Amino acid sequence: MASPAAANGTSSSGDHEKLTQHMSQEERQAAQAAAKFGYGPLAKVETSGDRLPAFGGEFQPGLYKPVAARKLGNPAPLGLSAFALTTFVLSLINVGARDLTSPSLVIAIAYGYGGLVQLLAGMWEMAVGNTFGATALSSYGGFWLSFAIILTPGGFEIESTLTADGTSPFYDSFGLYLMGWFIFTFILLVCTLRSTVAFFLLFFFLDLAFLLLGIGYLHRDAAGSPNPPIIKAGGYFGLFAAFMAWYNALAGIADNSNSFFIIPVAHFPWSEKGLARKKDLSHEA
Repeated sequence: MASPAAANGTSSSGDHEKLTQHMSQEERQAAQAAAKFGYGPLAKVETSGDRLPAFGGEFQPGLYKPVAARKLGNPAPLGLSAFALTTFVLSLINVGARDLTSPSLVIAIAYGYGGLVQLLAGMWEMAVGNTFGATALSSYGGFWLSFAIILTPGGFEIESTLTADGTSPFYDSFGLYLMGWFIFTFILLVCTLRSTVAFFLLFFFLDLAFLLLGIGYLHRDAAGSPNPPIIKAGGYFGLFAAFMAWYNALAGIADNSNSFFIIPVAHFPWSEKGLARKKDLSHEA
């Protein structure tokens, strides 16, 4: 029976042949020499075993390849934290904490932290090869920037223009704006169904928040104002989403070098990690 080393050597040789079949003789010799001495594109062939499972702390909903010599840190916790704080403050206003009703304070946070910083984190996610993280963080960074632009008094005059003939046009427009973000968030939610419970709950709560807030602005009360109970319900789901964003951020920051414990994220049973665990348990039995 062939040894594992021999078997691996045969497999590696086959992979090298497949990768070099379209090269010239000179290119093939150079590539094989590079592989022999441990450098170049054939030095290591990636397999599914080289990939890491889904993890909200990396903002990854599925298997992903680690960056061996990453020159950038993990940008996901920064983006998640920016999203969490801005969502937290706005949601407190939506639930009527301390009898607050005006979201004016959120404008500054939406520009500086939830908008700019989260957008930068999304661009850095693109740099480290995380398409999902780049799409989500950049988009929600854009959401907070657009939210701030809509509510900024003076310069942009969006709210004043829409309320020139009454508040209904503005409320209808803002409700449709929120429903658009509900649809986008639902698309991202679908991509988390094979990840972790913590990652899924972040988008689940956020999606419900957008839905309820959108309904609250479109289905107004008798006085023509956004429906208070529905807006408040959306605010509570926004708070849940903010705490889940912080939770996933902490999971991405905490490790053995800075924490006494690792944050549990609970992989779904049907995820790659869950199926692998079930397979290991069946083998042990």
